[in-house]
Amino acid sequence: MSGDIEDKPQPLIEHLMELRTRLIWSIGAFFIAFIVCFFFAKHLFNYLVIPYKTAVEWAHLDVEKAQLIYTAPQEFFFTQVKVAMFGGLVVAFPIIAAQVYKFVAPGLYKNERQAFLPFLIASPVLFLMGAALVYFFFTPMVMWFFLSMQQAPGHDEVAISLMPKVSEYLSLIMTLVFSFGLVFQLPVITTLLARVGLLTSQWLAEKRKFAIVLAFVVAAVLTPPDPMSQIGLALPTILLYEISIYAARLVERQRARQALEKETGSADVAKTDSV
Repeated sequence: MSGDIEDKPQPLIEHLMELRTRLIWSIGAFFIAFIVCFFFAKHLFNYLVIPYKTAVEWAHLDVEKAQLIYTAPQEFFFTQVKVAMFGGLVVAFPIIAAQVYKFVAPGLYKNERQAFLPFLIASPVLFLMGAALVYFFFTPMVMWFFLSMQQAPGHDEVAISLMPKVSEYLSLIMTLVFSFGLVFQLPVITTLLARVGLLTSQWLAEKRKFAIVLAFVVAAVLTPPDPMSQIGLALPTILLYEISIYAARLVERQRARQALEKETGSADVAKTDSV
């Protein structure tokens, strides 16, 4: 068993030096990506505003008159800093993930490394799928819901118009992106737990009703206080939970097949020895 580990045991000081090296690479990658993204922060923010423009079109309003405002002199500057941090984290994530893997890999067996790599790839892919759902569909739907609450001036009514602040709009879309991105990690997490034997597909199926209630509770905490946002996050969460059950069953079938092959191989060896 010990022969599966390629690296020799290292003293604590060498582990700390390795950790320092990986942190330097990760922080350096994030800092460089942050500087580049800050230089293009206004352009990046304009891309983030596209879902709002889409919502304006859905509400049959004049897109040319759509605007965002800021009410404090420093507000838009700090908004650009947040955009740069958000973009820098996304751009530097592959390097950061690689550094995490390089730090953890020496402590894993060879078969554990091979099992870990697919999840390292699947995690950012699923996060981007959740972010794409937010960007192309969910944010326009939420903003369309808020725009529909505007009030036109009338005989006994005053005009009530939505003019979002740049900081609040950015907070909204970042909250939605991170919420959906984290929820889309559910199959990865449950599959990993099933691989190590901490979860079973039967247990997940038995807890389905509690998972449904928990999905709506988590959606109420993570999303803005409107029913469309909460339902829009809860339903994909429930669907991903069902996918997680299926993924856990695949892991169990694979484990059972490997165990059967091992037993068959042991039996063949025993027959050969007896002959």
